[in-house]
Amino acid sequence: MKKVLIISTSLHNGSNSDLLAKSFEKGAKDAGHQVSLVSLKDKDIKFCKGCFACQKIGKCVIKDDSNEIVQQMLESDVIVWATPVYYYSMSGQMKTLIDRANCLYNLDYKFRDVYGLITATEEEKFTPEGTIKGIQGWVDCFDNVTLKDILFVGGVTDSNEINGNEGLEKAYKLGQNI
Repeated sequence: MKKVLIISTSLHNGSNSDLLAKSFEKGAKDAGHQVSLVSLKDKDIKFCKGCFACQKIGKCVIKDDSNEIVQQMLESDVIVWATPVYYYSMSGQMKTLIDRANCLYNLDYKFRDVYGLITATEEEKFTPEGTIKGIQGWVDCFDNVTLKDILFVGGVTDSNEINGNEGLEKAYKLGQNI
């Protein structure tokens, strides 16, 4: 059994990336894993100030919701990022949380596997490249951590538009097979 943390970064109700996250969650739970799904919607996460105090004390000095999420990241075996594509990259709120997780580098983090669930209006093969590059860049900062898989579902714009899309079944199976 693995401890899995899914971070859904869209701020929209019924977002397509959140629905992918929930499908992955169901697959992972059905496979017997311990799964937590955290939505950044309604979370107070401020921008990193670049003070590097976190490198000395093991957590961010800014008091908001990020420290609790980062603690969950620290204790998880698997981290799953679910994000819509914004201007050919990850959502801003995802990037902000990644920046705020800077303290993880010097800590005894447990995660070894990272997955990406990506949705976009555009369907072209190149659409998720910037997002994948950003996730891979974050993964590359950690020893013994691997970007295991990416699921990209394009052609979905409006909330809940992904319903009925084969991407939901793919997300479920991906969760089952971690």
